[in-house]
Amino acid sequence: MTTLTDRSHFETLAAALCVADGVDRVSLTLNAESSDFLRFNRAALRQATQVLQAQATVAVVRGARRAESSLTLSGDAAQDLRRLQAERAQLTSDLDLIPDDPWLLLPDTATRSERDDAGALPTPDQVIDAVREHAAGRDFVGFYAGGPVVRAYADSLGSRHWHRVESFHFDWCLYQAADKAVKTAYAGTQWSTTEFARRVHEAAARVELLKLDARTLAPGAYRAAFSPAAMNELLGALGWSGFSLKSRRTGVSSLLQLAHGDARLHAGFHLSEATGLGIAPAFTADGFVKPAEVSLVRAGQAADTLNSPRSAREYGLPANGANAEESPDSLSLAPGALPHERLLESLGTGLYVSNLWYLNYSDRQACRMTGMTRFACFWVEDGRLVAPLNVMRFDDGFLRMFGEGLVGLTDRAEIVPESDTYQMRQLGSITTPAAVIEGWKLTL
Repeated sequence: MTTLTDRSHFETLAAALCVADGVDRVSLTLNAESSDFLRFNRAALRQATQVLQAQATVAVVRGARRAESSLTLSGDAAQDLRRLQAERAQLTSDLDLIPDDPWLLLPDTATRSERDDAGALPTPDQVIDAVREHAAGRDFVGFYAGGPVVRAYADSLGSRHWHRVESFHFDWCLYQAADKAVKTAYAGTQWSTTEFARRVHEAAARVELLKLDARTLAPGAYRAAFSPAAMNELLGALGWSGFSLKSRRTGVSSLLQLAHGDARLHAGFHLSEATGLGIAPAFTADGFVKPAEVSLVRAGQAADTLNSPRSAREYGLPANGANAEESPDSLSLAPGALPHERLLESLGTGLYVSNLWYLNYSDRQACRMTGMTRFACFWVEDGRLVAPLNVMRFDDGFLRMFGEGLVGLTDRAEIVPESDTYQMRQLGSITTPAAVIEGWKLTL
């Protein structure tokens, strides 16, 4: 029995399967993880789970026809190989029954890459001890996920790509009462109990402010500071269709006004798909190598789009490492000049927005977003937090907010990894500074 996240197991399967026998091409992809999951309530461990899983996808190609199938691996090399060989044989026979795919585009040369990042991750006992020591006596509710995540690709051309990253993500809330809470996250590849403790104690200080009478603001336009967590929500919504080549060409992109030159963002707004800065693999599920960076917005103006192989074939443009959905995996907003430690001072008087949720488009064509404030958002006067705010809804245009409304971005960006664990831990991330904007529109 081998470990499912070991490279040797994948290489054994790839060597036997990726042989173009009766077809033009055979490929094998692997998604695997070995993860610890810990759930806490009232600073006590309530659930501990360890998940070891791997899914392999084998695909065969003949001419313009392609078929694929996915299987869960057992870790027994002989058994896994037998099942995958049987699946490949079935797929090969199925090729006679499916039509040509006019938009099929695959790499025409063999490529190779390797990333194997051994992080400094805590053991489950270390996480439990840290929570017990630094959150004792508090209503601490949290979820920790950590361990190695693997993505790999091989094909009969000779391509071999291996990506293994050890990382962790810890989300928690400190509750004051009812729905009043301070949400915090700590993520990365190098665990520090000191840093964890600092974040817990900083959140605890803000919990005390939640005991003050909350303010309800009248609908209107306000100066506001957005934390990296809040920026993550705004930029994440922008990625649903904003950068997709297909969405641009079919007229459903939220950034059409920017693309057509009818609107501009602030000259200091530089946004890119920066694979080199994130933790996502530098290759796609089709075997294309991703560039280190694809500029999406440069100096406030539209630059490139995310071009999947299918869209690239359809519209006669080069593919540039985009996934099938043409959504960013490693979105990065360049920092600005506002001192990170003086965010509230830069705000002066207005709202400090720690978190947002329920985001959606109220007018996609105008890139107008709506959503709710969440958790510990505060009213700020003269750079000081003075009162918590009741939940408010906003409705404002992203192009206005980060165009004429952008006061500045902080000089330090923070990586916010994707926390989704549905089916498997993900490797997407958004790297973003905090921001101050003028005239943020609250509706109710």
